[in-house]
Amino acid sequence: MPPDVDWQVTPAFQPNPRDYAFDLDAALAAVVTLKSTVPEDAFTAGILGTERSGFGVLIERSGLVLTIGYLVTEAETIWLGLSDGRTVPGHALGYDQATGFGLVQALARLDVPALSLGRSATLDVGAQVIVAGAGGRQHATAAIVVGKQEFAGYWEYLLEEAIFTAPAHPFWGGAALIGPSGDLCGIASLRLDQSKEGGSGGEQLNMIVPIELLLPILDDLKTLGGPKAPPRPWLGLYAVEVEGHVVAAGLADGGPAERAGLATGDIIVAVAGKRISTLAEFYRSLWALGEAGVRVPLTVHHEGEVSEVAVESGDRNRFLKAPRLH
Repeated sequence: MPPDVDWQVTPAFQPNPRDYAFDLDAALAAVVTLKSTVPEDAFTAGILGTERSGFGVLIERSGLVLTIGYLVTEAETIWLGLSDGRTVPGHALGYDQATGFGLVQALARLDVPALSLGRSATLDVGAQVIVAGAGGRQHATAAIVVGKQEFAGYWEYLLEEAIFTAPAHPFWGGAALIGPSGDLCGIASLRLDQSKEGGSGGEQLNMIVPIELLLPILDDLKTLGGPKAPPRPWLGLYAVEVEGHVVAAGLADGGPAERAGLATGDIIVAVAGKRISTLAEFYRSLWALGEAGVRVPLTVHHEGEVSEVAVESGDRNRFLKAPRLH
C-alpha cells in the first residue's frame, strides 16, 4: 500500500515514453489513488485493517473506477486522489469474490480521460507492459510478463490464468496493467516472492487479475453490486499447501469451518470423498458441490486421527457490511 510520504519507482525501472506507440502520460493519468476506511467491527477489519490505500483506474468518463476489491470491501468512506491534486469522494458499487475486482463510483466530476479496456489474452510471456500506480511515470514500472498460470490464494480464491510480471511494483494494490497498445489489461492484486531452484533468494513478482474476467460481470457489478450467479459455498478456512497436503493455517472468526470444529493445523484429506492435495483441487471440489449453504463433507486429519466433518457452508457476502453511501 502506498505510504503517505514521497516515493518513486527506481528510475532505471520507470517507463520511457519513447518506448511506446501511445501517449504514456495520458494513459497514466487515468490511474488514481484510493483510500478507504472500514468500521472497526467489520468482518475484514482484523485481516485487512480499517485504513486501506492503493490505486484504481478510471474506465468510464462517468467516474467509474476499477480497483482490487480488498481495498473497498466493507468500506465506510472512499476518497480518490487525482493527478491534479484534487481529492473526491467515491462509493463502492460492488465487489466480486470470484475475480477479486472492486468497482467504485466517483461522486464528483473527474475530468480525466478513461483508460480503455484491452485484452490480456493477447499478452504473451515476454510482452513489455507497464504496472502503474497513480502519479505518473515516477510511480510506474516498465515490466515484462514472466508467466501466465493458475493461482490459488489461501482465502478461498482461484484464478485459472493469472498474469505475473517483473520487476514488481513496490505498491501494487489496484495498480493498472497497461498493455503495449496503451489499454488496461489487468489490475494488480499481490506481490509474491519467486524462489530460485534450490530455495535460494529469487525475484519479486506482481500477480495481476486479467481484465477479461471483468467483462462478463461488469453490468452486474454496476447495478447489483455483484454477479447474478449464485454465490459459491464458503468455509472461512485459510488454507496453504504443505508438502502435498492442504493444511488449515487459520479460520475466519465465526465462519462455517470454525463453527464445525475445525482447527488450525488440520489437514484436509478429501472433499465429499474425493482426495485432494492442492488448493486448486480443494476449491474445485468444494465449489462443485453446489451453491452457498450446501453441506460440505470433509475428511480431516487432526492430531493423528482421521475423522469426517460436515461443514454447513455459507455465503461470504453475508458476513460483510454493505457499502455505505457518503
